Amino acid sequence: MPSIPHIVAIGTAVPDHDIHPAFVDWARDRLPPREERVFARMAARAGIAHRWSVLPAAHGSPVGPAGFYATEPHPGTGTRMALYAQAAPVLAIAAVAALGEQVSLDGITHLVVASCTGFVAPGIDQIIARELGLSQSVERVLIGFMGCYAAIVALRTARHIVRSEPAARVLVVTVELSTLHLQSARTLEPLLAMLQFGDGAAAALVTADPAGLAIGQPFSTTLPGSDALIRWDITDRGFAMHLSGEVPGRIGTALRDPALTTILTGGRAVDRWAVHAGGRSILDAVQHGLGLAGDALDDSRAVLAANGNMSSATLMFVLARILAGPAVDHGVALAFGPGLAAEGLCFSSAA
Repeated sequence: MPSIPHIVAIGTAVPDHDIHPAFVDWARDRLPPREERVFARMAARAGIAHRWSVLPAAHGSPVGPAGFYATEPHPGTGTRMALYAQAAPVLAIAAVAALGEQVSLDGITHLVVASCTGFVAPGIDQIIARELGLSQSVERVLIGFMGCYAAIVALRTARHIVRSEPAARVLVVTVELSTLHLQSARTLEPLLAMLQFGDGAAAALVTADPAGLAIGQPFSTTLPGSDALIRWDITDRGFAMHLSGEVPGRIGTALRDPALTTILTGGRAVDRWAVHAGGRSILDAVQHGLGLAGDALDDSRAVLAANGNMSSATLMFVLARILAGPAVDHGVALAFGPGLAAEGLCFSSAA
């Protein structure tokens, strides 16, 4: 019988610079009056109070007179990647430190890192391992550019490792610096997409120790004909996010399919949902598509309000809240991303 992998604990970290109000004002000023009113209404209804950025607060707002995006054209991709190489490991280490306050991190055997908002070589996995003083024999996996569902892929990878090596102690890290990719858009759809995103990092310890949340069966699927609805385009001015307004509707329709629901739930009653907080409309689509109770996604909505969408780190924040809450009999973690693909896994409290 294979060992049962567990998420023993999760640590989280965000920067200390709240850029959400400044972005809202900046975006409204870029739109004609009619679209400005639409943007203002949707920003007020977005369910987001704060979004945090690694861009220096000492220079004021990133879009202010002395900020990173003060003048156009905005900094090029090379400049943004240089900042990623500097700031992403720092934020990741802060999340690992928060994890280390809860559980011993001695004897790490594997490191799994997920990040889609930057590239650096040697990879961020090597930088994190070096900064943490991990053994040079630690096995590393870097999951790149998979977007918001990469946390599921990272935890699934850790699950496979522990099932095959029961003594493994796997450190899983997700770190995203979405605010490095502001685009100089002057139309509604891209500004609404950028309204969602902030920076954050999370770290989890996955072992066979019976503590925390047991990781159950994973699942994966894609929605046919939806590959253009969510995408990142690498440009000379950062990574441009395209998030179609059709996404919530497609998700809601797909989730009303009983066959898909059976795949997600394993045919069992679900008492806790950890859904990636991709935006209020995404959470509403999941809630209505699955016919969930009004409070079923409270953990996800709380993370969205406090941090916005932190891409792959977001789901880990939701799971951290669940770890701190009541025992779970049968939970489901679910995230959507480029493709349009859905990734998920089942979980339950340790026996």
